[in-house]
Amino acid sequence: MTYIVFWGVLNFQRGFQPQDTDIILASFPKSGTTWLKALTVALLERLKNRSSDDHHLLLSDNPHGIVPFFEIDMYNESSSPDLAKFSSFPRLFSTHMPLTAMHEILKESPCKIVYVCRDVKDTLISLWFFGCAIHKIELDKNLLESMFKSFCSGTVYYGPFWEHHLSYWKGSLENHNHVLFMRYEEMKSKPRDQIKRLADFLDCPFTKEEEESGSVDQILDLCSLRNLSSLEVNKAHKTNNVDHKNYFRKGEVGDWKNYLTPEMENKIDMIIQEKLQGSGLKF
Repeated sequence: MTYIVFWGVLNFQRGFQPQDTDIILASFPKSGTTWLKALTVALLERLKNRSSDDHHLLLSDNPHGIVPFFEIDMYNESSSPDLAKFSSFPRLFSTHMPLTAMHEILKESPCKIVYVCRDVKDTLISLWFFGCAIHKIELDKNLLESMFKSFCSGTVYYGPFWEHHLSYWKGSLENHNHVLFMRYEEMKSKPRDQIKRLADFLDCPFTKEEEESGSVDQILDLCSLRNLSSLEVNKAHKTNNVDHKNYFRKGEVGDWKNYLTPEMENKIDMIIQEKLQGSGLKF
């Protein structure tokens, strides 16, 4: 996987040509990526009057099949992949790369970047469950301990989590029309407010008539963990050799408390306090 990501990033940097209308969904792995993809697809699909009919994309494909990753799906083998299927506007892509890895490519582009940030401790636990699931092994506390050490040292696929978060946080402060910084916890606690915020940023705000007719709640229901995980396409299909069902677990806030020791909690909290000091970004 490391090899694929490495060459995917290099090929992306060598060959991607952004368009002004592009939308890029970004995240640190296991930070709410699937949900963000589903919500964005649903927001854009509603403009085609496909909010609830049988032809809706989310009913026939997994969010990761609809919105590909630059470094994993598209540029993993070549710096000039065939982008013909992205002829419609806006083009919709995703990435786990930090913003610093895309800066030179996107610095002159007004394209939209949406970043979802999640509590690091919940991200760690979600990654642990995901890793065990895709490798078909029992939950291994030794693996959790190893992943915890990698998180704390910053030796993970996409670099230190603090640098990842800060790259998009600073990008959103520098140009809030270019980068939208979203928090997973706020999406959970205030979903209606956050999806409207996302729609506004993507220049497809809900009309008064849509809000009154329940369009916001319909999209939230369509994209809910309960609904997406129950769809046949997410029960028996795969993307990149990963069973779709493994993209859906609990999605809860604070689930880390059931698995991390107090010592682990304190260590991560100390790192966060040190690395984010003075940035204005807090967890």
